[in-house]
Amino acid sequence: MKMTLSEIAQAVGAIIPEQQLSKYQQTIITNVAIDSRHAQPGSLFVPLSGQQDGHDFVANAKTTGAVATFWQTGHPNRPTDLLVVDVDDPLAAMQGLAKYYLMKVNPKVIAVTGSNGKTTTKDMIAAILSTQNRTAKTQGNHNNGIGVPLTILDMATNTEVLVVELGMDHPGQLTFLSKMVEPDVAVITMIGEAHIEFFGTRDKIADAKMEITNGMKEDGKLVINGDEPLLTSRAEKLQPLTFGAQNHNYLYKTSMKLGAEYSGFTVNRWPDLNFRIPMMGEFNIMNALAALTVGRIFHVVPDKMVTALTEFQPTENRNQWVKSDSGAMILSDVYNSNPTAVHKILQSFAKVAGTGHHIAVLGDMLELGEKSAELHAGLASDLLPEQIDEVYLYGPEMKALYAVLQESYTPEQLHYYSESEQPQLIKDLQNNLHYRDLILLKASNGMHFNLVLKGLM
Repeated sequence: MKMTLSEIAQAVGAIIPEQQLSKYQQTIITNVAIDSRHAQPGSLFVPLSGQQDGHDFVANAKTTGAVATFWQTGHPNRPTDLLVVDVDDPLAAMQGLAKYYLMKVNPKVIAVTGSNGKTTTKDMIAAILSTQNRTAKTQGNHNNGIGVPLTILDMATNTEVLVVELGMDHPGQLTFLSKMVEPDVAVITMIGEAHIEFFGTRDKIADAKMEITNGMKEDGKLVINGDEPLLTSRAEKLQPLTFGAQNHNYLYKTSMKLGAEYSGFTVNRWPDLNFRIPMMGEFNIMNALAALTVGRIFHVVPDKMVTALTEFQPTENRNQWVKSDSGAMILSDVYNSNPTAVHKILQSFAKVAGTGHHIAVLGDMLELGEKSAELHAGLASDLLPEQIDEVYLYGPEMKALYAVLQESYTPEQLHYYSESEQPQLIKDLQNNLHYRDLILLKASNGMHFNLVLKGLM
């Protein structure tokens, strides 16, 4: 971004002191920071309130380069050594500034949501569209009311296409985010059980995901998984473009070849082309189909889409193979977890050829509410001793799965650890892994399996 501080103040409805007007007009803001440690020359610091009050860190932000700050009206100790934009609510002001900047740059916006696969799909779409357009995208999974405006404000002034990920865990959140970004294309990857604690049923989750269309432009296009009746029934009036495994879809796979580190497939629209993605699993082929559908909307040359998918780099810890200290190969998928995602990755992991043991290390899936025990126990259908040799379970919710698996696994094959025993889990894995083994790490982010991964590296 690049705006004068006076333009920013005007965009958020702030009043500039007359005697300082020239300073605000001459001060150029090139980025926005919400963490004082990440401020740099040209930063506008936005003090957010959470476990700590961001106003307490304005002085730190100035030290690292910030030239101005938002400040909540009436908050004590207003700075005198830094240019200040007084606002009623710093977060709301940042969101309003993001909407203003988005309208100013005016890129085409592709918004992506879904219970699973939205980050990978976002990355694939950006890879495809960047072959023909100046493209910006959500970094990591900055997909909420803070991350989305930061994504917008981080894009270059010459951006032609913005691919933005939208997340939600309560009704109404996607409506708010959709109206902020006003997508030209909205994509829903699938409906699973993520956040079912807050919604109760998959039907209500589908209702919430459809909120992504509430801010969609009048001539916008909706792309959905056409194999999901909960979506097709709700989206019928919007005439969506569908993707999936079944041949009634607008875009569907006609063949596939699955490997440990890649997946190959063909599709109906370009029967002579062989697509390949550097990720395992049919579920990732579905993500690629969603991305290809968006590519077709933007008239990307098919050969360029083949190259883009072959070379795209997935966000870290999404179905990522890494080598442990022992030489064993680890399939790291430790950012997030829900029942649909675990079932799918277990099915794919079991099919990976290897001469050592297949070992599944699973941590709790969070935010499942009253159905948590049932949904954890249900994972047993994809944990069979003839396919997965050993299972390590971690966390209180995994007790339900542990009880079921005791019927099919021996004590030597099945291991359980309470939430206080993560160091012991890491130690046991370090001692028991061999260089030919294949290990799956999968848990919700709150279970801190990034520490387990680090312990094995």
